[in-house]
Amino acid sequence: MSAPAEVTPLIAPMRWLLYVAAFLVFLAGLVLFVFPLRTDEFFAWTVNPPMTAVFLGAAYWSAAGLEVTGARSASWDSARLAVWPVFVFTTLTFGVTLLHLDRFHLSSDTPTAQIATWAWLAIYAAVPVAMLIISWMQTRSRAPAPKSVRAGRPVLPPALRLLMVGIAGVLLLYGVALLAVPVQASTWWPWTLSELTARAIGAWLVGLGWSAAQGQFGDDLRTVRPVALTSVAFVILQALALLRYGDALTWPSAPAIGFITVLLAIGVAGGWALALSRSPVAGRR
Repeated sequence: MSAPAEVTPLIAPMRWLLYVAAFLVFLAGLVLFVFPLRTDEFFAWTVNPPMTAVFLGAAYWSAAGLEVTGARSASWDSARLAVWPVFVFTTLTFGVTLLHLDRFHLSSDTPTAQIATWAWLAIYAAVPVAMLIISWMQTRSRAPAPKSVRAGRPVLPPALRLLMVGIAGVLLLYGVALLAVPVQASTWWPWTLSELTARAIGAWLVGLGWSAAQGQFGDDLRTVRPVALTSVAFVILQALALLRYGDALTWPSAPAIGFITVLLAIGVAGGWALALSRSPVAGRR
């Protein structure tokens, strides 16, 4: 076992930024997952079909878990697995928003839709900047680490690392394709997407892929817990989404089979990593 190592404690501004971000994505997920047929009234843009809304809602809710878990982390080593995927996702989503601004409810007759739109623009413009500034403050922090956050660093099993690398590769490559060439890439998605929804999903896939790629480099089982919890929550919520609107998928097409296969792989990797992170060896010094 490796020698005990000093780790940097999480500073308060970063902790509160993650809590605020978690609350905001929870609200977005609430609208999309619970009211998928009313996005024209309560969301920044109208999301169709409902399966797309519940898919995005599930992604937002699972991200809320990632951010809360990151905020509750004692160390920056663990919390940054929540910070950088969120930074990548919010930056990409802000770019997608500017690219498709005509689809947003900036001049909607529904006040709630207008409020949601302006809040969306403010949040996605401000969060990436705030994360950069507070991350700089975090890296400048040199406060001594308390004993409770000193631990040995058992590495992830090679098989789990390999699985996470495979998941990351699929999500990153396909997510970039949806962002760059949404019309062509969406032909491999199991239900119909517009250019905006294809790019919105692409931003999520890149963020999730980044999370998987970053997580497999972790050399302490406990630092991957935020990613593991998020993966498990994501799969459970997507399963519920399929139970509600799964008839939107083209069964038994290759895209539908691929979609289910990737979900299962994410669930296996997340459950495996979560089990390891809670094992006695993860807390051994």
